Amino acid sequence: MFRAPTNHSPPHEMSKANTLLLALAGALSVVTAAQAQDAAGDPKKGAQKAAMCIGCHGIVGYQATFPEVYKVPMISGQNAKYIAAALNGYKKGERKHPTMRAIAISLTDADIADLSAHYAQHGASSIKPVADAPVPAPSTEVAALLTKGACASCHGANFSKPIDPGYPKLAGQHADYLYASLRAYGIADNAKLGRTNAIMGGQVKQFKREELKAIAQYLASLPGEMRTVPQSKFK
Repeated sequence: MFRAPTNHSPPHEMSKANTLLLALAGALSVVTAAQAQDAAGDPKKGAQKAAMCIGCHGIVGYQATFPEVYKVPMISGQNAKYIAAALNGYKKGERKHPTMRAIAISLTDADIADLSAHYAQHGASSIKPVADAPVPAPSTEVAALLTKGACASCHGANFSKPIDPGYPKLAGQHADYLYASLRAYGIADNAKLGRTNAIMGGQVKQFKREELKAIAQYLASLPGEMRTVPQSKFK
C-alpha cells in the first residue's frame, strides 16, 4: 500500500514526492490555461462588450492611422478561435500595436471568449459561404508565390476555410491590412510594429515586399465570408 511520506521519511522519498506534486501542479496549470484559451464564449454577452470595438471595426472603410495607415480588418464572420488568439497575442505583446494592446490588456479571458463568439456570428445572415475553389484564379506569378508559401495548406484552398479555426480566413480581407500584417511578421526590435510567429516569420522571409503585396492584393480580390457590419449610429 502506498503511504504518503511523513516528516520521518527519508530525504529521497520527500524529494520524489515534491517532484510529483510540482509536476501535477504544472500539468494542471497548462490544462487550465488551455481551457481558458478555448473556452466557449457567449455571443450575447460579447455584443454588450463590443462598445470599445465598434469605433473602428464598425465603420465601413475606416482607416487606422497609427502606427501605420491601412483599413482596419473586417472581423465580423472571422473564426472565433482566431479572434481569441489575436487578442491574446496583443495582450501578451506577441503582436505589437499600441491601441490594440491597450484594449487587449483590459480584457479578461471571459471577455475575449465572449467578443470572439460575438464577432464570429456577427452579420451571419448577410454572409454567404464561398465556393471551395478560389474565383478568380490567381495569375501564374501569384500562383507560384502561393505555392512557394504553401498558403493553402493552412488557410484552405479557397482561403475561407482554414484547416484549423485558430488560423484566419483571408479571402476578401482588405489588401492594405493583409500586406501590413504579412510585413509585420518580418519586423523585429520595434516597439510599435511586429508579430511573433515562428511559422509565419519563416514564410515571410522568403518574399520581397512587392511579392507580399501581390499576394495580399490577390487574396483581397476573392469573395469572402467577412464583413464590416455598421452599427446603427454609424449608418
